[in-house]
Amino acid sequence: QVRLVESGGGLVQAGDSLRLSCAVSGGMFGRYGMGWFRQAPGKEREFVVAIARNGGTKDNEDFVKGRFTISRDNAKKMVFLQMNRLKPEDTAVYYCAANPRQILTSLPSTRSDEYDYWGQGTQVTVSS
Repeated sequence: QVRLVESGGGLVQAGDSLRLSCAVSGGMFGRYGMGWFRQAPGKEREFVVAIARNGGTKDNEDFVKGRFTISRDNAKKMVFLQMNRLKPEDTAVYYCAANPRQILTSLPSTRSDEYDYWGQGTQVTVSS
């Protein structure tokens, strides 16, 4: 059974930074594409950033704008989301997700329906 556990969320001020972590147990982490999604109150879940098996990344160009960076440590079976220059509109629950069908040579998926495994989420609140 694959389990994902996020940590690192919290309350910060606009302009601050946060680093989210996602620990994965079970399954074959090195074969998974990994992604971060978020859901704000009253809004649909949206793609934030993802990293492929080969380390290639893809982010949401609408709002990331170079502020967020995803990374992975295959040995530790963890994925990280470094968020800088946070804005109040970044307030949301952030979810880590794993795509077990990630093809080695492809870019990571931005579609939530291609991610089979999800964490419980971690709250990020950015005050103005």
